[in-house]
Amino acid sequence: MYEHVVVKDGVLWIDGVHMHRFHNASPQQNASLMVDQANVKRGDAVLDICTGLGYTALAAAKRGAIVTTIEQSPTVLELITKHNPEILKYKNLKIIQDDAFQAVAQLPGASFNVIIHDPPRFSMAGELYSQAFYNELFRLLVARGKLFHYTGKPGLKSGKNMIGGIKKRLMNAGFQKITWVESCQGYKAVKP
Repeated sequence: MYEHVVVKDGVLWIDGVHMHRFHNASPQQNASLMVDQANVKRGDAVLDICTGLGYTALAAAKRGAIVTTIEQSPTVLELITKHNPEILKYKNLKIIQDDAFQAVAQLPGASFNVIIHDPPRFSMAGELYSQAFYNELFRLLVARGKLFHYTGKPGLKSGKNMIGGIKKRLMNAGFQKITWVESCQGYKAVKP
């Protein structure tokens, strides 16, 4: 799957690519910002896609949410026990080891109040930016459910409007109130 997986200063790197935002704030602080943008509350059913070291799942669980998080890599999941062992103490947090694209298709519809989608970059996991995947995310949310989708700014240096394409696919899936959040470099959206 991945050839080289390391953690340096709390940041997960896979094949030379960082999996957490760490500019201007720690990965843990950025995870809390995403949870804030998704307006996670006590008792919310939260789906966290692409666990990484579990910072986002842990931030949501600490707020009293019931968290399901999906991570494909067994190597990454092993690193959680060393670099973020606190996550294992939360009984309101369930980790699923599976391919996110396949796993979401198996989950029942209208199961989550909040989805936080923080995938690897497009070149590593393009299917997690696809129309089919966004349609599944829409299906999984309850009415008035919230999505926060970290995207970064792919294509910015090459002049491509990739984040515009992401917004269009979210709209096509049925999401509304799609708003770019610069501080978190992602979109928040609502299922009507």
